[in-house]
Amino acid sequence: MRILIAEDDQVLADGLLRSLRAAGAAVDHVASGAEADTALLTTTEFDLLILDLGLPKLHGLEVLRRLRARGQSLPVLILTAADGVEERVKGLDLGADDYMAKPFALSELEARVRALTRRGMGAASSVIRHGPLEYDQTGRVAHIDGQLIDLSARELGLLEVLLQRSGRLVSKEQLVERLCEWGEEVSHNAIEVYIHRLRKKIEQGPIRIATVRGLGYCLEKIQG
Repeated sequence: MRILIAEDDQVLADGLLRSLRAAGAAVDHVASGAEADTALLTTTEFDLLILDLGLPKLHGLEVLRRLRARGQSLPVLILTAADGVEERVKGLDLGADDYMAKPFALSELEARVRALTRRGMGAASSVIRHGPLEYDQTGRVAHIDGQLIDLSARELGLLEVLLQRSGRLVSKEQLVERLCEWGEEVSHNAIEVYIHRLRKKIEQGPIRIATVRGLGYCLEKIQG
């Protein structure tokens, strides 16, 4: 999961970054509306935008208006002051998906983030199933035939991306983009190593990570 946070309060931003990274997300942060608008114009594919409305340089509502005017359907969770009812209404009318009034509990924000990202991916449940393999996106645990699989944080991230795109080709470039934040260097060779480790742990029975040489990987079910 890749999240962009647009928040100018550094203390709050740091708390959000720590919380969401601990939950397994790759999280990038900008501190102004202009930076947010620029980031959303790049080719980076985010799963969610957490948008403070009181941003400097470009108001959060304008960031949201421009985003929707470009036809981008990225889920947006807006953050507002407790008394900012009018701004919340404007934000929802402009296409925001949810809002939270400050101050808020991080646990509630994390729950709303999970709900919005599931909705953005067209999933009603936090559990993804692929044959005997089950992955709980909330608890970040995977089981095969009910047995827990011991996976590292990076392997869990890879598995989540492959499961969300089950049956479809995922390139190394897409994997790097989904798993890595700005400034984090992960080579294609490193992706190959992570895939190799993941294969050894999950390729049981009808589960297979197929390699399409030069193009990427695909999580498949082998027909018996």
